[in-house]
Amino acid sequence: MKQANKIKKFIVPAMMWLIFETIAITLWLTMKNIFYLFNFTYIGTSLAIGFLLFQFQYKHARRISQFLVGTYMFVYLGLFCNENMQIEGFWYYLFTGVFEAATIHYAVAKIFGPLIFGRGWCGYACWTAMILDLLPYKVPQYPRKKWGWIRYITFFLSFIFVSALFLMHAKNMAKMMFWAFLIGNGLYYIIGISLAFALKDNRAFCKYICPITVFLKPMSYFSLMRIRCDKDKCVSCGKCKKVCPMNVDMTDPSRKRENATECILCFECVKACPKNAL
Repeated sequence: MKQANKIKKFIVPAMMWLIFETIAITLWLTMKNIFYLFNFTYIGTSLAIGFLLFQFQYKHARRISQFLVGTYMFVYLGLFCNENMQIEGFWYYLFTGVFEAATIHYAVAKIFGPLIFGRGWCGYACWTAMILDLLPYKVPQYPRKKWGWIRYITFFLSFIFVSALFLMHAKNMAKMMFWAFLIGNGLYYIIGISLAFALKDNRAFCKYICPITVFLKPMSYFSLMRIRCDKDKCVSCGKCKKVCPMNVDMTDPSRKRENATECILCFECVKACPKNAL
């Protein structure tokens, strides 16, 4: 029995690694670029490490994956490779008809990927949230506000910005995208940190401002990987909801929008449950 339990702990990390390794090999062979083999192997391995450490109850398991992936994408891909991995970069490559860099990143992590792992991007890879999660308000101090409409404004502003550059036939677009990446990230951090302190909620930016959630939320509604509650074990103590950074009620099995599209798989609720009902 003990041996079987040990083996079970490796199943989810192994599945996560295999999914990304399949993507890595497929893109390497179809795009004939070994970078994709390295890129997605690294990301899959980083995520698998986090999930494995969680199985062995390491306190900072998710943060390790978050920093491994987030730092790699921001520093290496963004700063050293001059790739705009923000939403502006996605529009840029989409308009130029190039399926690489940001377009592949968005397809895997933010458009089709959430059908499998929901908003895992937000919990394990986002370099903005990587910093916001270090702030002191890990548990929201107030109920969630109805400000989600703001994300659609930031989403369309990014689209209008890139569209305007193409319509004006702007020169040095690649360089402009790099500067947009730097300035955009700077604004995200300033706004995100300010909101966190103003609302006493580290994840306020994720809930109300982040334009990426326009892609993530609809697809994560159908996510295969999700946290479920065993009603026979649950004693309705409310501890899971109190520790959730996204104000999700994990005891509700329905796919209501606020539950089905907000969970970032941080597993804080699982760790807090006194009855192992999650």
